[in-house]
Amino acid sequence: MSDLTERMVRRMLAERNLFGLAIFAILVVVLFSIVSDNFLSVVNFQSMGFQVAEVGLLSLAVMLSMLTGGIDLSIVSVANIAALVAAQLFKSQHADSATGGQALVMTVGFMLVGIAAGTACGVLNGLIITKLRVTPILATLGTLQLLNGIAIIWTGGMAIYGMPDAFLNIGTGYVAQIPVPVIILLVAAAATAVFVNRTGIGLRMKLVGANSTAARYSGLNNDRVLMMTYIASALLSSVAGVLIAARSASANADYGASYVLLAIVIVVLGGVNYSGGSGTVTGVVLAALVLQFVSSGFDQVGFNNFLYSIAQGGILIVVLGINSVSARWSPSSRFAILGRRRRNGPGAASSPPAALAGVAPPGAFVRSDPDQLAGGRSQDPGSPPEGENQ
Repeated sequence: MSDLTERMVRRMLAERNLFGLAIFAILVVVLFSIVSDNFLSVVNFQSMGFQVAEVGLLSLAVMLSMLTGGIDLSIVSVANIAALVAAQLFKSQHADSATGGQALVMTVGFMLVGIAAGTACGVLNGLIITKLRVTPILATLGTLQLLNGIAIIWTGGMAIYGMPDAFLNIGTGYVAQIPVPVIILLVAAAATAVFVNRTGIGLRMKLVGANSTAARYSGLNNDRVLMMTYIASALLSSVAGVLIAARSASANADYGASYVLLAIVIVVLGGVNYSGGSGTVTGVVLAALVLQFVSSGFDQVGFNNFLYSIAQGGILIVVLGINSVSARWSPSSRFAILGRRRRNGPGAASSPPAALAGVAPPGAFVRSDPDQLAGGRSQDPGSPPEGENQ
């Protein structure tokens, strides 16, 4: 199959996945609008917008790492580090009473410092993965525990307060009745889409995820690609952490522990290949909206929160199973099999190579050739060789 045909098939499959996800989202909205009178209200959608933004940003961070065939489990710990650094700076400067230009300068400056601190954690992840050759899942699991422990020792397990209103408005404000966090999510999603689809490093990320060995032999610097990937993942996580602090008016060392599983469910549901190589930002954002609809609907119906956790795990298992089955029966897989058969020709797989012709497998019984036995001379073991008595 030609590269052009394969790209067309992959694009069709991605569009089919997005179409199915959009249909599922519509069905969820229709279902909960029937069972709850307040589900379609503007207030409910605004409330969902404040909640979906932070988990959407964390899901984009997981998506970047998953495109390279890895995963970043430290997203929540990185987000908390960024939030704690910014909150501690606000507290040290008594910024809660600041107003006007002073509050604006503090807000911008301390946010940037917090995001930089979280991004530095991504550098740590990248160094562990590329220099120590630790598997991404284990490396980020280690930094998750490391950063979480540092945050708890630093704060004593207590939340940090004292942010100015200029900072809190980022997490609770509106622009034309649209929550500010939703605008931040859309801007970050657009930037991530450009980064993945329109830059060289984004293309290299997909190539490394599709086949890291082939990418290395093609001349790509896989270590540099992975380093940039986990730095970008930490950057998005840090933005999410600052947004969480602005919405909750505090920073906590162990906030959002359940967001890791939720972000993984969203990324897989959004059509990102967990083995690496393919995925769309649109699918991730749409999947985040779908699960937020489900969560809000469960709350309005009065379901137990544990049922939502069960739904997350069930959705993850079902989607993984469907992706595995569809991958084996997808048109691209069938075309690849047909292409190999055509190149090999009929019976090519069954005929042995010429170098192995006549070579018996180990342990097989080899029948002697009668012609060779007839040409030889049977001798008594005790008789001397022929010609010795002459």
